Amino acid sequence: MAKICQITKKTSIMRGGYSNRTRATQFNPIGMTRSYPNLQKKKIYVPELKKFVTVTISTKGLKTIQKHGAYPVLKKAGLI
Repeated sequence: MAKICQITKKTSIMRGGYSNRTRATQFNPIGMTRSYPNLQKKKIYVPELKKFVTVTISTKGLKTIQKHGAYPVLKKAGLI
């Protein structure tokens, strides 16, 4: 399964992570590292459907669900 948030569609990014000295001598010759989002696997109860939905979601997506409610956010993302 891909490391992607099902709500916000966040995915990994490539970024520079080493100083020039380190890059020139020993570690990671291209100087790029992959940064992953903070993903959590959660069971969320949807009262309108009276059931639990399991989603892989970023922590920003969790805050979105707390703010707007589970049903509208999951419906907009196409998960229910």
